[in-house]
Amino acid sequence: MIQETYQEARDRMTKSIAALKSELKRIRTGRASSSLLDGIKVDYYGTPTPVPQMATVAIPESRLITIQPWDATAIKDIEKAILKSDLGLTPSNDGKLIRIAIPPLTEQRRKELVKVIHKTSEEYKVAVRNIRRDSNELIKGFKKDGDISEDDAFKAQDEIQKITDEHIKQIDDIYKAKEKEILEF
Repeated sequence: MIQETYQEARDRMTKSIAALKSELKRIRTGRASSSLLDGIKVDYYGTPTPVPQMATVAIPESRLITIQPWDATAIKDIEKAILKSDLGLTPSNDGKLIRIAIPPLTEQRRKELVKVIHKTSEEYKVAVRNIRRDSNELIKGFKKDGDISEDDAFKAQDEIQKITDEHIKQIDDIYKAKEKEILEF
């Protein structure tokens, strides 16, 4: 039962880290990336549809994204969705293809983005700590019910702390890598 608690904590913390990575992919770094468009949904026949599911997204150059919708009638809707998004990108279309030029980031914008990723990383650290708290509550419940001894409870809480520290370090490493990516010219 303690092993299951460890495994559940590990699984939940790993899912938090995966969610953090996914969220940070959407923050632009001055380079074109198809993952920038992952969070953008287009109202396509009444259904919110992600751009990559309704068009071919390509990166022909390091600072250019092209989007070629499979249904040419959706081109205006895709363009509107990109303009409404918080990415700060301006698409242009020629009737068949949408081009998005990725402007180089200014020093000020880079610093703002670093603050955003720092805040996001901190939120995920809090999520990992909440998972630790939940696991420790389970262990205290086992001790209270007499399922495990007090020594086993202390050992289990130490192990949960080690798992937490390991995942917090991973979050820090992800943050530092993204920060370096944003600040490099």
